[in-house]
Amino acid sequence: MFDSIYTANGGVSASQFFIMAAASIVSGFVYAWLMSFKIRAKKRFFIVTAVVPFIVSAVITFVSGNIGAGVAVGGAFSLIRFRSAPGSADEISSLLIAMGSGIAFGMGYVAYGVIILLGMAVIYLIFSLLPIFEHKSMSEERLLRITIPESLEYSGAFDDTFAHYLKSCENAGVKTTGMGSMFRLSFKIVMKDPAEEKEFIDELRTKNGNLEIAVLPYTEPQNQL
Repeated sequence: MFDSIYTANGGVSASQFFIMAAASIVSGFVYAWLMSFKIRAKKRFFIVTAVVPFIVSAVITFVSGNIGAGVAVGGAFSLIRFRSAPGSADEISSLLIAMGSGIAFGMGYVAYGVIILLGMAVIYLIFSLLPIFEHKSMSEERLLRITIPESLEYSGAFDDTFAHYLKSCENAGVKTTGMGSMFRLSFKIVMKDPAEEKEFIDELRTKNGNLEIAVLPYTEPQNQL
């Protein structure tokens, strides 16, 4: 059951290929379905995750032992430029798991490929349900963006308001906006009382000339300004 379905001489028959294809596609879709319960992503991401095991296994199957074909496939993949936004840690890890199982399928180890996909999906779901590695303070963090006119001296302009409403405040950067006529200040904040968010924003509006203010969930993007 756990031996490779491919023959020792490296040949792959039609029946062997279709067994590999069926196992990788079916288990890939089951894996994507299980991961969809905990990863918030678009539908197309799960479709890609479901078919990645078969794609990788097919490539491994047909270039196995053929150096020339391997170099050609590597050159073809090097021409691909991925222009999508960087994925989350969950999305990246799920794709890596799918690729790892695809290698097992491509070498003929169908049972190991299924175990890798479904086993890792179950392990991921169990770990995500356990109350470990959680940091409550991180869920309280917010990203505050304040737009101010160019004429306002922003250094210390909001210190008294911050001291009254915020438990902590960290400067996250400054950038110009509106063709250089305004500044956008960014802060990582933690409210003392989340129920006072409206009063906090109203007081800031009296100091920034009623320009745009945003309070958003804080993440660690490449460019949060």
